[in-house]
Amino acid sequence: MVSITTENVTQLYNIMTTQELRINLADFHNTSGVYQMNGSECINLDAWNWLHTSQPGFLWFIFILGAIENVFVLSVLCFHKSRCTVAEIYLANMSLADLMLVCVLPFWAINISNKFEWPFGLFLCKTVNAISYMNFYSSIYFLTLVSIDRYLALVKTMSLGRMRRTACAKWNCFIVWMCALLICLPTMMFRNLQYFKEYNITACSLQYPATYWQPANNCLLNIVGFVIPLCVTTYCTIQIIKALRSSELQKLKLIQTERRATMLVLAVLLLFIICWLPFQISTFIDTVSHLAGTFKCLENINEIVTQVATYCAFSNSCLNPVLYAIVGKHFQRKAAEFYKDLFPKRCRKSQSVQMENSLDTLRTSFSSECPRKKSVFPLPR
Repeated sequence: MVSITTENVTQLYNIMTTQELRINLADFHNTSGVYQMNGSECINLDAWNWLHTSQPGFLWFIFILGAIENVFVLSVLCFHKSRCTVAEIYLANMSLADLMLVCVLPFWAINISNKFEWPFGLFLCKTVNAISYMNFYSSIYFLTLVSIDRYLALVKTMSLGRMRRTACAKWNCFIVWMCALLICLPTMMFRNLQYFKEYNITACSLQYPATYWQPANNCLLNIVGFVIPLCVTTYCTIQIIKALRSSELQKLKLIQTERRATMLVLAVLLLFIICWLPFQISTFIDTVSHLAGTFKCLENINEIVTQVATYCAFSNSCLNPVLYAIVGKHFQRKAAEFYKDLFPKRCRKSQSVQMENSLDTLRTSFSSECPRKKSVFPLPR
């Protein structure tokens, strides 16, 4: 294999990294050569080298931490003896989406460590990207559904209460997954293995049929994937806060329970915005630079910003379970009950064995004392 120098690594990042890590989420860049100018004109090469060496380790860290945490959340929500509430159904599906995302990160870690040589074949090239792409849209819309559920619970309690049934929630989740799958179809169609002769590698790259696909995907991500759900959740949040401050509602005991559930939802929503907003901003900058075509320096700087924003976005998948454990009092109680019922079975078995041994000892002691009592106090004849 041809050795890849520092300059080649920089160029490869301009061609491949944005596609492999950013497109992991939104498939923005194509490989038509639009971004093949040398990034060293505006960016220190040490920045690219730092990214190249630090990315695999960070991806593995997010994978391990996120997989453990999201499996824990799903086990509590899905296997607890009580039925899930509507909000918990949405949060469980969001946790599933996060688990799917972190499970594909090792493929990208290996790919980067392998100098962008994709060793997993065409099927995984398409599947890994499709799963990554589905995660973003499904996560934001599950959060939107949770916000709507809180709105119905606190603001439209009587008029629209029938919409908070679990059967309706499951259908909503199914629709979200199908829509996310539909949106990621271009990723599955246009992702292919491409041989780069100058680097002697076969990379998993995105090959758009026309240049307008990139800004179109950017707009889709910004508008459909962020602005619209953000407007809905903002409206719901404002109405929820007004309802929680209402003196009449504060007297109801049920509202106190709904208040605690709402605090968890608002915390998860705020964390999602904090983690994903930098990525959304870098996407908008990418659209501007692509359409204008004159901001080459901004374009190259934005490549670095996008990489950092991508990892900030990835981190959301392993931070949500931490919020459940810290803010979610109801989740804490469920987790305690679930593992209390799961593990003490052996303890109860050992306690019963101890009890039987104690009874056996007592019987033996009693039987040994019986002859003595017979000799001292003979039965009457």
